[in-house]
Formats: sequence, structure tokens, C-alpha cells
Amino acid sequence: MIKLAGVEIVDRQAMVEYRYRAVREVLAGSPIGEVAARYGTSRQSVHAWRKRFEAEGLPGLQDRSRRPRTSPTRIAAEVEALICQIRRQHPRWGAHRISFELGQRKLEPVPSKATVHRVLDRNGLTRRQEQQHPRVYRRWQREAPMHLWQMDLVGGVPLADGRECKMVTGIDDHSRFVVIAQVVAVPSGRAVCQAFTAAMRRYGVPFEVLSDNGKQFTGRHTRPQPVEVLFERVCRENGVTQRLTKPRSPTTTGKIERFHGTLRRELLDHVAPFESLAAAQQAIDAWVHAYNHSRPHQALNMAVPASAFRPHGPSRDELAPAVTIAAQAAQEPVTVVEPPPAAISEAAVEWEALVPPSGSLTLVPGRQGTKVHQGLAGRTLTIWADIRSIHLLLEGYLVRTLASRLLPQDLAYLTMRGARPAGPEPATAALPRAVGRGILAAGEPVEVERKVHNRDGHVRIAGHKVLIGAAHLGRTVVLRLDGHLMHAIADNALIGTWPCPVPAEGLPRLVGARSSSTPLPPPPLAPGSIRVQRRVHASGRFMVAGQFIKVGPRHAGKLVTVVVEDTYLRVLHGEEELAIRPRKSNAPITRIYVRGMGTQTSDSSTKS
Repeated sequence: MIKLAGVEIVDRQAMVEYRYRAVREVLAGSPIGEVAARYGTSRQSVHAWRKRFEAEGLPGLQDRSRRPRTSPTRIAAEVEALICQIRRQHPRWGAHRISFELGQRKLEPVPSKATVHRVLDRNGLTRRQEQQHPRVYRRWQREAPMHLWQMDLVGGVPLADGRECKMVTGIDDHSRFVVIAQVVAVPSGRAVCQAFTAAMRRYGVPFEVLSDNGKQFTGRHTRPQPVEVLFERVCRENGVTQRLTKPRSPTTTGKIERFHGTLRRELLDHVAPFESLAAAQQAIDAWVHAYNHSRPHQALNMAVPASAFRPHGPSRDELAPAVTIAAQAAQEPVTVVEPPPAAISEAAVEWEALVPPSGSLTLVPGRQGTKVHQGLAGRTLTIWADIRSIHLLLEGYLVRTLASRLLPQDLAYLTMRGARPAGPEPATAALPRAVGRGILAAGEPVEVERKVHNRDGHVRIAGHKVLIGAAHLGRTVVLRLDGHLMHAIADNALIGTWPCPVPAEGLPRLVGARSSSTPLPPPPLAPGSIRVQRRVHASGRFMVAGQFIKVGPRHAGKLVTVVVEDTYLRVLHGEEELAIRPRKSNAPITRIYVRGMGTQTSDSSTKS
């Protein structure tokens, strides 16, 4: 053995002589097993040495390369050269980004991230880093766009006259879409509010905004006593919930801080001083547009932020917001701008609203509100409204229709708050206002929606109790009152007919009544499968019709849908199929929904 630089290296010539002595003993007649044991090796090795010595002599006993003769899966030289070229052109791109770019170039097959990393390492294009064990942070993200904006101030925008300007920045928490990137000469509270209101005018009003404790954002630390700063007033008047980070906790606004780092590395660190403030704004706007619409984001699985962002409404300069902030250079006071009379119309609008835990929604403060089931708490409803009807939709399905008490001025107010021009009416219109005063055309049918009671299968209408049936427990059915008959409709099928319990003069006073313009649907041809909901226990099991079904502890706590067929049970979680089990019991299904807040997903998931 030879020792070089602290590493033991075997002398090749000594190894050849070592093997030669073993081969000579075998050729002299010694048993091959005893020779192998004496030399500390296996019978197969000694046998291989003897065969190589007989064929090639002493050179045959030297170490041979273990490199395979062929590598069918080895990446092509052209692809390897392309990977190296991309890395040299974009030194900050890692293996994940390079693999994604190769897929965009229609390369087949696309090298994996691990393959690209090995190519970069083999060609000396990676930097060896010391293994670190950083602090583990809890990652969080809002479930939908426009739920939360993160805002901050960042410096480092140089001008040719020697000044260094700052930027007001804002990013959507869900989609990483940059909503604010305004260069300001003086980072005052007025400049922050001007940038914030301009973004709300363009994209709509967010539900929440998160920032640090800077004096531009909050006056809670003002001495001798806290005050309300202009930014807090703008949030309050627009119904935006303001959230602040804990002191010295920059990781809470990690998404906006990460955006600042990308902005510096990719733009600000490599540009010469800008000629003017306008030139700086123009360059940053161009870079932000590419960031939002062209640059793939690893946190979005290499999608661009614009693909995951859905604003509350487009820019509407003809309807100015209620409070506008003048340019910070002019230092003008807050000015109240009223919408021009020509802009007020009766056109329908629509917007999204997050259902609070109480289920109470305020459509226009002081004018109209409504209430939905608490099981929809945390879900986002699309609201379609005009001066006659208001429709509440969940993922395209109608939840409720109610008569509108809104005026054209209210629609203009909603437009300023981010509502967008609506498309065609998604459902039958509510009864006209004349009907509310007792006027109803003779023979005109009226529809109302009522929920079947979870215990006895009844619905209540105008103080009367009507039995619908246990098969529809917890569901919402449409009651069509047509003359002296009342029909119940579920899943666009007629499920029953009864004498109408409401006299004709009482129809206009029914809550939620609307005109009926569609013909009466036929009864169902044949009973279909039943869909029930169950909550998976911590043990990974749940029960349906007296039969235990096990899907595993990894699904514990999930709300699953069980499709009950004649001979089998199919377990679904969303679109994913978890299990299929044979049905061992023909016991009737008496419980459709799991009771409790937040468990009933939609009325369409009970029976199909």
C-alpha cells in the first residue's frame, strides 16, 4: 500500500504479483477453495484470475475498467451541450428551470431535473456548497387569488442625478402576481396610498392586505398615543382587513421579500442609473409584465403568475373610486370624487364574495344583505346582481335567488368596489317588484327553493309542512306552485306532486319566489346511485349502511363521497378514486350528509 496526501492507494504492480502467486498455487495443484481462503478472496475471483492468466499472461492480472461498454440511457451529446449552453447564458437557472425550458423547446424525451444536475456537475457548472441545516419555516398560502395582498417598500432604484428612489410593491399571496410596482421619489404615506388605490382601481379590492409595521402602513406605534394613518383609513373605507406582521419577523411577508431579491438580482443590480423617474418606472413596468406573464414560477409548478391570478374586475377609469389620492409631489389633500351621472346604469354586475363563518353576506351596506348556510363558510360565491334579481352561485351551481332591492346607484357603488360587467343571467329572474305589491298574472307559475329537513324529510312553505321523503334528507328542492298544484323538482326531475297549500294571493309574499319560465320536467326514469358523505376516522375507517370501509390512516379527517351502487361501494375524494369495495349489506341508506359545520359541499352531491 502506498499513502499519497493522506489517501491509501494500492500499488498496481504489487496487486499483480499478489494475484500471480495465487494463480501459481492453483496451477501447481492446490485446491482452489483453500487458495481463496488463504488469500482472503472468493473462489470465483481466483478462477477468473487463472483464466485471464492462461489467456493473456501477467497483463491479464491487472485491474480492468468497470465502465460499461454501452450506455443506452446516456443523454445525447447534443442535449448535454445545449444544457451547458443554457447554463452559461443564464447562470442563475438551476436544474429545475433548465429542465422546464428544454420541455418548452419540444425536446423528447425531456431530461429530468436529476439528469440535468448530473450534466452540470460533470461539466463543472455547479458550485459546491457546505451542507447546512436551516431553520424550518411553516409555509402558508391563501387558497384563492385576491384574498390577500402583501405590501412593502424597497429601495435601490438609482437615478442619474445621484438620488436613490424607492418602490411601493405588492404581490398577490396565492398567485405571486405583482399588483403594485410604483417608483416613488419620497416613500411617504400618501405615495403608498396612491399606489394602493391605483392597484385597487385596476384589479379590484382585495379581502386582506398584509404589511410590516412601517409608519406608512400603521400608526399603532405612534407616540404618545396611536393614531389612524391614511393607509389604515383607505383600508377601512374600502372594507379591506389590514394585517400586520410581528416586529422583527420578515419571514411573515416572505413572498414579497423573495420578489424583492429577484428584482434586485435580475434587474436593479445590472442597470445603469435611470435618466428620470419616468424612465425608471417604464423599465420596471416592462420587467414586471414579463415576470407576471412570461417568467415561470417554481412555487406554481412552473406556471406563470398570470395563469393563477383572477382579478375582481378590469380597469374602469370612467368610474373613479370613492377616495382618490393625488400625486405625492403635489401634496394635495384627499378628494372625494362622485361617479358621473352618465356612468350610472341598470346593467347587471357580478363579483366574488367570501362567505364568513356566520353565513351572513352584506351585498351593499345599508341596502341589502342575505344569509347562506354556515356549511359554505370559507367558500367563494359568485354574485350576479341587477335591479330585479340577485343570484348566488358556487362553482357555477345556483345556490340562491332573491329579489333585488338595489338601485342603479348601488350598482355603480359595486362597480367602484371591483364588480365587473356581468354576462347573461345565470338563472330564472326573481319575481318583478310589481308582484311584491300583490300583482301576479293569472296562471303564472312561481318557483321557490326549500331545504328538506334532515330528520323527518319535510319542507316548510308559508307555514305549511309538506312531506318530501327520507331519500332527499338535507337536499334543496325546487317547489313549483302552479295553480292548485305544487310540484317538487330535484336534479331536473319531477319527484312529487301535492295540492298547493298557498293561496294565489299569498304567492307574491313567499320568500325567494321567482318566475318560472321552463316547462315542468318529467319524472326520473329509474332510480340511480346514491351519493353519501362520510368523514374518515383517525383509524382510516368509516361506516356506510352498517358496513365498515377502510381507506387508510393517511386519509384521516377527509370528507369523502361514497357512491352506493347495487353491488359495490365507490369511495371518492374530489375527483380522486380512493377505493372500490363490494357491498355486503342491502340495508337502506338513512344518513346522506355528515352533520356539522362545513361538511355539506353542495346540493348536487346527494343522489344522482
